[in-house]
Order: sequence, then structure tokens, then C-alpha cells
Amino acid sequence: MTILLVFSGLLLMLLSGMPIFAALGLTATGILLLTQGSISIIADTVFAHLNTPILTAIPLFVFMAQVMIRAKVIDDLYDFANAIVGHVRGGLGVATVLSCTIFAAISGSSVATALSIGSSSIPQMKRFGYRERDALGVIAAGGTLGILIPPSGPMILYAIVSEVSIGALFLAGIIPGLIMAVAFSVFCIVQARFRADVASPEWVGWNKAVSAARRSVWALLAPPLVMGGIYLGVFTASEAAAAGSAYALLVAVFVYRKFGLRDLYDCAYATMRTSLMVFMIIAGASMFGHAITIIRLPVGVTEAVASYGLGPLGFILVVMGLIFILGMFLESIAIILITTPILLPTMLHLGINPVWYGVLLMINLELAMITPPVGMNLFVIKGISNAPLSEVVRGASPYVLLLIAGLGLLIAVPQLATWLPDTAGFGR
Repeated sequence: MTILLVFSGLLLMLLSGMPIFAALGLTATGILLLTQGSISIIADTVFAHLNTPILTAIPLFVFMAQVMIRAKVIDDLYDFANAIVGHVRGGLGVATVLSCTIFAAISGSSVATALSIGSSSIPQMKRFGYRERDALGVIAAGGTLGILIPPSGPMILYAIVSEVSIGALFLAGIIPGLIMAVAFSVFCIVQARFRADVASPEWVGWNKAVSAARRSVWALLAPPLVMGGIYLGVFTASEAAAAGSAYALLVAVFVYRKFGLRDLYDCAYATMRTSLMVFMIIAGASMFGHAITIIRLPVGVTEAVASYGLGPLGFILVVMGLIFILGMFLESIAIILITTPILLPTMLHLGINPVWYGVLLMINLELAMITPPVGMNLFVIKGISNAPLSEVVRGASPYVLLLIAGLGLLIAVPQLATWLPDTAGFGR
């Protein structure tokens, strides 16, 4: 009954349009006043959660992505992908997925990936006979890879809340992310085979292909710098983010030479707005987590699972179904920060690897990005294409099924997520 009351109150506030941090904070305040008669502990709780060095990785990764976008590095990235596979039937779709995959490893943001790659690829795909819905769908789906392929903003948030190694999570997302990218690419090729009006651009030739590769090399070097540094133990996650930001600035200023003081200000301002939003949500989540601990809500969930006899697999299936439903109505950040404090004790009690669960959660959040009524990528694609939302939804529908299949595969074969971090020697 307590679980129902807490969730009902919180969901009502969120669905009313109230900011996430305010809904979390007000729910926590109400619980504390009713149970403790005081909210004096809130300040210490919020400070303890925000006084964490790893949080510096969030603005640094955001800044890195902002610089790469503003310096127009992405245009060369798409040209490179198009030069490699664009001439194959369905190759423009594959080039789009490839571009999304690489940019996801730079930006860590699904929305930024869909927005940046979509602006270049949608006109191209339509020009060569792709139906509008197919072009919109592959961008909406390809953009979701920003959640799964590291560095990922939602992964960092989950790691902070669950106290799981960010390095382990980043490595765990690589293989599943590549699997989903391959699945999307294969679907693009198969889909094009059944449409006679889909044409393929002519092969650009080796000279232009090599030229495109040279121009894109600076973008291609960014993911190995960040992930390689973490994997080899050269950087912590925060240091890797700082190195990535410095690299992005050097490339923008000295290689592309399209980056001035005004661009620096705009990037810093956008980073500040995004980071402050995230930090406010973390503050609200810390209050919420402390409040539900006081009323023993996580313990209640664990006892309920035990009473129903759910094993690890049954628990995961129920939780994935719940998160899928929540994803239709709530933003990814809200889902992570609301559910993780409640579910984590039960997961540990059942012996579920939190790194594996984290990757499952990311795939489910990918689904949330392209399922109505609150799929963020759907609205981003609608905004840049001026297409009806129904067309975007119809185009993204096949990729929803592919993501569900990917989720099922990872549940059946956890080693797809855990092998790489275990091999690298990362603990939970």
C-alpha cells in the first residue's frame, strides 16, 4: 500500500508537468514530514550526494559534445560513413546508423545524436527514394544508441545512484551497442531490398573515399581517446571527460578553425544549463532515495519479491515490463533516479549483477526514446523534418521490435554485457 501511495503521488506530479526535481523533492519532503516531523536532514543528504568528484564528468562530456557539434565535425563524419557504404542498396540507411554509432560514442546523448545526424541524412535519404517514414525511423532509432554506447549520460547517472563502476558500465555497453547498430543496419538493407524505388548513389571513388576518411579522422579518434584511456587505466572517468573536452577544443580551434570566442561562450552556456538541470534532478533524487529508505520501501519490495517467489529471471522480466510502461510517460533521467534506489537492494539480494542490469536498463530507456506519447527522439525528428508525428512513429515502430529482441537476447545471454568489463578486471 505504501509503495502504491508513493508512486501514485509522484506520478501524478510528474504527469502534471511539474519539473522532475520538484516532484522528487516534494514527495521526499512530504514523506519526511509525515514520518520524522522534520526536514532538517535534507541539506546534509543533498550535499553528500552532490559532493562527489565523479559528477564533474557530466558537464565535461556535455561540453565535449557541444564543441564537436558547433565545429561541424559531424558533417565530415556523415560524409565518411556515406563514402564507405552509401553506394550499397540500403547503404544510406547503414551510413546513417554508422554515423549515429560513432557520434553516440562522442556525444553520449540520444537527442544530440538524432538532431545532428538527422539534419544531414534525412534530405539525402529522401532524395534517393526512401519513404519519409523510413528515413525518419532510422534516425529516431539510430539516435537512441547515444544512451547505450559510451560515454553515456544516463549511464553516468545510473552509476552514481547505484555506486557501480562507470568504467565497467561503459565497457558493458559496447558489445550490446554494436549488436543493436548491426541489427539496425541489416534491417535497413533488407527493407531497401523490398522497395524498388530506393536508389543507391554512385560509388564516389577511392580518391573521394580516402579524402572523406582523412577529414573524419579527428572525429574517429575521440572515442578511442576516451574509452582507451579508461580501459588502459590512464584516466578515471572524470579525467577521460576532461581529456575529451580538451581534445574537442584543440580539434575545433586548430584543425577545423571554425570555433571562436562566441562559440566557446555558447558551448559553455549550453553546458551550464544542461548540467544544472541534471544536478537539480540528482539533488531531488537524493532526497527521494533517503526518504524511501526511512520508510523501508526498498526492504518492502525485497520482502514482496520473496513472498511471491520471484527468482532473478522473474524479477528482471517484471522490472523490464514496468520500466517499459514508465518509459511511455516519463523521461529517462526520471526513470533511473526513481526506480534505482527502490530496486537496487532487491537486485543485490537476488544476486543480480548491477552492471548487467544497468545495460538492460539502458536498452529499455532506448525504447522509451521512440515510444509514444513521450518519446523524446520522436519529437526531435518531427521538429527537424516538419513531418507528422504519426509518420515518425510508424517509421520507428520496426526498431521498437528490434530493441525488444535485443533486450531479450541480453537477458538470455548476460555475458554479452559482462564479458568485457570482467576481462578488463573491473569490479561491480
